[in-house]
Parts: sequence; C-alpha cells; structure tokens
Amino acid sequence: MINEIINYFQTIPSSHRSAILIGGIALFWFIESGIPLFKFKYHKWNHALINFFFTATTIVINFSLAILLFKSAEWAADHQFGLIYWLHLDNLWLQAIIGLLFMDLIGAYTAHLVQHKTKPLWRYHLIHHTDTWIDTTTANRHHPGESVIRFIFTVLAILIVGAPIWLFFLYQSLSVFLSQFNHANMRMPKKLDKWISYLIVSPDMHKIHHHYQLPYTDSNYGNIFSIWDRLFGTFMVMPREKLIYGVDTHMKQEENNKLSNLLRIPFQKYRNPEA
Repeated sequence: MINEIINYFQTIPSSHRSAILIGGIALFWFIESGIPLFKFKYHKWNHALINFFFTATTIVINFSLAILLFKSAEWAADHQFGLIYWLHLDNLWLQAIIGLLFMDLIGAYTAHLVQHKTKPLWRYHLIHHTDTWIDTTTANRHHPGESVIRFIFTVLAILIVGAPIWLFFLYQSLSVFLSQFNHANMRMPKKLDKWISYLIVSPDMHKIHHHYQLPYTDSNYGNIFSIWDRLFGTFMVMPREKLIYGVDTHMKQEENNKLSNLLRIPFQKYRNPEA
C-alpha cells in the first residue's frame, strides 16, 4: 500500500491537487450549510469571494516558486541531508509518519508561532484573523506576503526533514484538506471533536485560536497534528459557545470585508486594541 501511495504522490497531476482543494471546500461548504456551528448573518458568497481571492494569490505564489521545492528535495536526496537520512529511516511507513510529523512541526506549527511572535510577520498573518465569520473558506485567507513567508518555512521543512517530493505532496494535500476541515463552520458532537483532537487538530480546537482576544489568539497553532500544541504548552480549551471571532484591533466589519483594505493592513500603523 505504501508503494502505491508513494507512486501516486510522486507524480500527482496538478488536476488532482486542484481537485483536493476545490473538493474540500465543496464538501465542507455543504456540511456547514446543513449543520452550522453558528448561524452567521452574512452573505456567504460575498464573504467567500474575498477568501477565494487570497486562495488564488497563494496558488500563484506557490506555483511561481515551485522550482525551489523541487530543487530543495533534489539537493536533500543528493547530499543525504535531513532527518530521514540521519535516522536511517529505510522503512517507507516510518519515512511517511516521521516525515509528516516534522513537516507539520516546521512548515506549519513553527511558521504559525513565529508569525504570532514577530511583529513584522504578524502584520501579514493578521489578515487571516480579521475574519469574523470563520468558515471553510477562511482556511485559505492569507495575504500574499504571508504566502511567501509560509513558502520559506515549507522549503526549510523539506531540507530539515530530507523530504522526497512525494512526501511534500502528501503533506501538502493533507494540510490543505485538514485546514479546510478545522476551519469549517460545522457542528460536530463535542465528544467526537474532543477525541479527534487527541491526534489531529479538530474544528473546536482550532477555532479557539480565532477567538478575538489573548491569550486564546496565541494558542492552538497546529495545522495537522495536535501533538505539538500539547507538547509545547500552547494548547488551550474554551467552550465553543463563548467564541467571538476576529482580532481585537480590527473588529469593524466594513474594514474586514473590503479587499483593498485587507491588502493594506500590513503597511498601516499598528492599532492599540484599547483605543
């Protein structure tokens, strides 16, 4: 089975990668429309179009820089560089499991944490947090500047892990799908959500990260695996009924739903939430 997985992701067509992205949005859009966690008073398509714009810019940036991903994977293989080689992980299942864990740690958790803790980077990531109507389309709401930042961390993850290209595509596919899953505005049974959160980032777990005030905004950074938040002390819980989405410095709807304003936010003067 692992050989089939490797062969598939080694040469996964662009059309299949697009299908994962579009199919995930369509699936969770359908589910959240039927069993929403919150009944938002918003025009769903107008909200989605803004987030789809940022999805498109992310795709363009990743496509434009894709050669760096391939070259990084080739360099790691040619120089036997990275955890897979240093730990002599000849077993393909171990390569997949260890590789995915550390790709997620470096390319997602660490990238996310650094953006919250570094003011210049936070200004770009802030656009993701200005969304006060969190649904599955929010997963891809990233300023172009943040897309470049995340790309750099992904390249770093490939080099440190020594990830072959099939492992990167497997990681990317899981990352996209599970990010859409944990942002989806869908009501899951609380016990099921809790049990899921012991392994992967569940919707309730991630939405705490989108609460508008600290310390919750600086918690639950994980994307695929929940282990890193639990291990590094950034895991927090909060009743879903008490969630208020957004970020306290940018709570005005007329600003958060205007594309031109969102693109300018990283270059505007920092706001005091008490003002």
